[in-house]
Amino acid sequence: MKHTLAVLVENRPGVLSKVAGLFARRGYNIESLVVGETEDRTVSRITLVVEGDERVIEQVSKQLNKQVDVIKIQDITAEETVDRQMLLIKVSVADQAARQEILQLMEIFRCRVVDIGRRSLIIEATGEEGKIEAVIQSLRPFGIKELVRTGKVAMVRGAK
Repeated sequence: MKHTLAVLVENRPGVLSKVAGLFARRGYNIESLVVGETEDRTVSRITLVVEGDERVIEQVSKQLNKQVDVIKIQDITAEETVDRQMLLIKVSVADQAARQEILQLMEIFRCRVVDIGRRSLIIEATGEEGKIEAVIQSLRPFGIKELVRTGKVAMVRGAK
Protein backbone atom coordinates (compact mmCIF):
# COMPACT_ATOMS: atom_id res chain seq x y z
CA MET A 1 0.00 0.00 0.00
CA LYS A 2 1.19 3.52 -0.76
CA HIS A 3 1.60 5.79 2.25
CA THR A 4 1.92 9.57 2.24
CA LEU A 5 4.11 10.95 5.01
CA ALA A 6 4.39 14.62 5.95
CA VAL A 7 7.68 15.22 7.75
CA LEU A 8 8.62 18.53 9.34
CA VAL A 9 12.38 18.99 9.62
CA GLU A 10 14.89 21.65 10.55
CA ASN A 11 15.79 23.63 7.43
CA ARG A 12 19.50 22.75 7.43
CA PRO A 13 21.95 21.35 4.87
CA GLY A 14 22.07 17.55 4.77
CA VAL A 15 18.68 16.86 6.38
CA LEU A 16 17.08 15.62 3.16
CA SER A 17 20.03 13.33 2.56
CA LYS A 18 19.64 11.81 6.03
CA VAL A 19 15.92 11.23 5.56
CA ALA A 20 16.31 9.70 2.07
CA GLY A 21 19.27 7.64 3.27
CA LEU A 22 17.19 6.10 6.02
CA PHE A 23 14.77 4.71 3.44
CA ALA A 24 17.57 3.58 1.11
CA ARG A 25 19.43 1.72 3.87
CA ARG A 26 16.29 -0.28 4.60
CA GLY A 27 15.65 -1.03 0.93
CA TYR A 28 12.46 1.04 0.62
CA ASN A 29 11.86 2.98 -2.55
CA ILE A 30 10.58 6.54 -2.28
CA GLU A 31 8.03 6.88 -5.08
CA SER A 32 7.60 10.62 -4.65
CA LEU A 33 9.49 13.27 -2.70
CA VAL A 34 8.77 16.99 -2.47
CA VAL A 35 10.57 19.40 -0.15
CA GLY A 36 10.11 23.07 0.56
CA GLU A 37 10.22 25.72 3.24
CA THR A 38 7.13 26.22 5.37
CA GLU A 39 5.69 29.47 6.68
CA ASP A 40 8.60 29.33 9.15
CA ARG A 41 11.87 29.69 7.18
CA THR A 42 13.71 27.52 9.74
CA VAL A 43 11.41 24.55 9.03
CA SER A 44 10.98 22.52 5.82
CA ARG A 45 8.25 20.05 4.99
CA ILE A 46 9.06 16.82 3.21
CA THR A 47 6.14 15.03 1.58
CA LEU A 48 7.02 11.40 0.83
CA VAL A 49 5.06 8.69 -0.92
CA VAL A 50 6.37 5.26 0.06
CA GLU A 51 5.19 1.72 -0.69
CA GLY A 52 4.89 -0.49 2.39
CA ASP A 53 2.58 -2.05 4.93
CA GLU A 54 1.66 -0.53 8.30
CA ARG A 55 4.55 -2.27 10.05
CA VAL A 56 7.11 -0.90 7.60
CA ILE A 57 5.76 2.65 7.86
CA GLU A 58 5.71 2.44 11.66
CA GLN A 59 9.31 1.20 11.73
CA VAL A 60 10.52 3.94 9.38
CA SER A 61 8.60 6.59 11.32
CA LYS A 62 10.26 5.49 14.56
CA GLN A 63 13.68 5.66 12.91
CA LEU A 64 12.92 9.11 11.51
CA ASN A 65 11.79 10.34 14.93
CA LYS A 66 15.26 9.46 16.26
CA GLN A 67 16.86 11.91 13.84
CA VAL A 68 17.86 15.16 15.58
CA ASP A 69 16.61 17.35 12.72
CA VAL A 70 13.14 15.75 12.49
CA ILE A 71 10.45 17.78 14.25
CA LYS A 72 7.28 15.83 13.45
CA ILE A 73 6.11 12.93 11.27
CA GLN A 74 2.53 12.40 10.21
CA ASP A 75 1.16 9.54 8.11
CA ILE A 76 -1.62 11.34 6.26
CA THR A 77 -2.61 8.37 4.08
CA ALA A 78 -5.97 7.82 5.77
CA GLU A 79 -6.67 11.53 6.32
CA GLU A 80 -8.87 13.68 4.12
CA THR A 81 -6.36 15.67 2.13
CA VAL A 82 -6.01 18.09 -0.71
CA ASP A 83 -3.19 16.83 -2.92
CA ARG A 84 -1.66 18.06 -6.13
CA GLN A 85 1.13 17.40 -8.60
CA MET A 86 2.53 19.72 -11.23
CA LEU A 87 3.55 18.76 -14.75
CA LEU A 88 5.56 20.57 -17.42
CA ILE A 89 5.39 18.78 -20.75
CA LYS A 90 6.88 19.72 -24.11
CA VAL A 91 5.02 18.34 -27.12
CA SER A 92 5.78 18.38 -30.81
CA VAL A 93 3.61 20.51 -33.04
CA ALA A 94 3.78 19.39 -36.65
CA ASP A 95 1.28 21.88 -38.09
CA GLN A 96 -1.42 24.42 -37.24
CA ALA A 97 -4.14 21.74 -37.03
CA ALA A 98 -2.17 19.80 -34.41
CA ARG A 99 -1.51 23.04 -32.49
CA GLN A 100 -5.25 23.81 -32.42
CA GLU A 101 -6.13 20.28 -31.32
CA ILE A 102 -3.61 20.44 -28.47
CA LEU A 103 -4.90 23.85 -27.36
CA GLN A 104 -8.47 22.53 -27.30
CA LEU A 105 -7.40 19.50 -25.25
CA MET A 106 -5.55 21.69 -22.79
CA GLU A 107 -8.63 23.88 -22.36
CA ILE A 108 -10.62 20.79 -21.35
CA PHE A 109 -7.98 19.92 -18.72
CA ARG A 110 -7.63 23.57 -17.64
CA CYS A 111 -3.93 23.56 -18.41
CA ARG A 112 -1.80 26.54 -19.40
CA VAL A 113 0.51 26.90 -22.35
CA VAL A 114 3.64 28.50 -20.89
CA ASP A 115 5.87 28.51 -23.98
CA ILE A 116 5.17 28.50 -27.70
CA GLY A 117 7.88 27.52 -30.15
CA ARG A 118 7.79 26.98 -33.90
CA ARG A 119 7.68 23.20 -33.49
CA SER A 120 6.70 22.72 -29.87
CA LEU A 121 4.53 23.82 -26.96
CA ILE A 122 5.30 23.62 -23.26
CA ILE A 123 2.21 23.01 -21.18
CA GLU A 124 1.75 23.33 -17.42
CA ALA A 125 -0.81 21.17 -15.64
CA THR A 126 -1.66 21.02 -11.96
CA GLY A 127 -3.98 18.54 -10.30
CA GLU A 128 -4.42 15.16 -8.71
CA GLU A 129 -2.39 12.22 -10.02
CA GLY A 130 -5.29 10.98 -12.20
CA LYS A 131 -5.56 14.29 -14.03
CA ILE A 132 -1.80 14.48 -14.60
CA GLU A 133 -1.81 10.94 -16.03
CA ALA A 134 -4.76 11.80 -18.29
CA VAL A 135 -2.99 14.91 -19.64
CA ILE A 136 0.11 12.84 -20.42
CA GLN A 137 -1.91 10.14 -22.19
CA SER A 138 -3.86 12.69 -24.24
CA LEU A 139 -0.63 14.31 -25.46
CA ARG A 140 1.25 11.09 -26.29
CA PRO A 141 -0.09 10.87 -29.87
CA PHE A 142 1.43 14.28 -30.66
CA GLY A 143 4.91 13.25 -29.54
CA ILE A 144 6.22 14.09 -26.12
CA LYS A 145 9.69 15.66 -26.40
CA GLU A 146 10.27 16.19 -22.69
CA LEU A 147 8.34 15.72 -19.47
CA VAL A 148 8.98 16.71 -15.86
CA ARG A 149 6.62 16.45 -12.91
CA THR A 150 6.67 17.03 -9.22
CA GLY A 151 5.76 14.45 -6.67
CA LYS A 152 2.64 14.73 -4.58
CA VAL A 153 2.18 17.66 -2.23
CA ALA A 154 -0.63 17.16 0.26
CA MET A 155 -2.28 19.00 3.10
CA VAL A 156 -4.83 17.65 5.58
CA ARG A 157 -8.23 19.29 5.21
CA GLY A 158 -9.77 21.25 8.07
CA ALA A 159 -8.36 23.06 11.06
CA LYS A 160 -5.77 20.62 12.40
